[in-house]
Amino acid sequence: MSNRKPYRVAIIGTGGIANSHMDALRAAGDRVEVVAGMDIDAERAAAFCAKHQIPTPYSNLDDMLTVVNPDLVHICTPPNSHTELAIQALEAGAWVNCEKPLCSSIADLDRLDEAEKRTGRFINTVFQWRAGSMAQHLKRLMQENALGKILVGTCLTVWYRDHAYYQVPWRGKWATELGGPTMGHGIHLTDLFLWLMGEWSEVRAMMGTLDRAMEVEDVSMALVRFENGAMGSITNSVLSPRQETYLRLDFQQATVELSGLYSAANSNWRMSLIDGATDETPRQRWEQVPADVRGDHKAQLALVLDSMDRGERPLVSGNEARRIIEFSASLYKSAMTGQPVARGSIKAGDPFYYAMNGKPSV
Repeated sequence: MSNRKPYRVAIIGTGGIANSHMDALRAAGDRVEVVAGMDIDAERAAAFCAKHQIPTPYSNLDDMLTVVNPDLVHICTPPNSHTELAIQALEAGAWVNCEKPLCSSIADLDRLDEAEKRTGRFINTVFQWRAGSMAQHLKRLMQENALGKILVGTCLTVWYRDHAYYQVPWRGKWATELGGPTMGHGIHLTDLFLWLMGEWSEVRAMMGTLDRAMEVEDVSMALVRFENGAMGSITNSVLSPRQETYLRLDFQQATVELSGLYSAANSNWRMSLIDGATDETPRQRWEQVPADVRGDHKAQLALVLDSMDRGERPLVSGNEARRIIEFSASLYKSAMTGQPVARGSIKAGDPFYYAMNGKPSV
């Protein structure tokens, strides 16, 4: 048992997703102590703290950061508030574990990078799929070329959100949700896909608002070329009655598939060899996964705490967080302009540097 004192944790935003964060914090045991819950709705903050036996509710962020002095802040608020809250937490001396999407633009991402450098603290984005044992195992196998070269990838987040879902005031608007399923739903699997496939080089995309009464898209589709020569496709939808989160990676020697919904255990993955293959080495390597850890908030929080113990940048921060934000901006730019977009081409001065729809709010 470690002699290290528990990390003091505060939660900002006490809506539905904050309960998943609390489950993860409980699972962390004596590594953490949840000392405060903060929400601009004082009654909601008080109810959340009472439910989870958190000592003190707050409705003012400055008061909470000053009085509590947390080591780690979990941000569980609507997307448009993430950047400013994260910067305030960093400047108060805390690390940050922030719900997706991390920020609204590449410009905001650059602000967060500067804040990290200025404070010496780090921000982790909540992309729990990466934390699962099979995802980690597959990444190692790919680094060792155990399945051969990656050639083709398919990434599907086909979910269903009804009209009532978008009656929540901040949803369905560019200014507050920052995008549709590209940013709010499929971003989880897209992050995993891009992490596994390698650096992307070009994206060509389309999007549409086909059936929901809102500003943002309800469907997006993209074709992606990767620097290693592989090609892939990404579909994000909130119009699909039979919901599924599906990933397929085709290597020279095998196909790997993931099928689930909001998280994945080892049983959600499978590997298939070429029909008639006589070399069982890829299957043997595949079956050598050392654990069965579900890719969920608990698993990712454990990795964040490990990074804090070591004083090292966490798994989904820095360039690892930049990849998905830059890709999302590039997908939207391609869809809205009808032109392919190369990685690294969106810079200061480009409208899509400042907002996902290329139209910054005034």
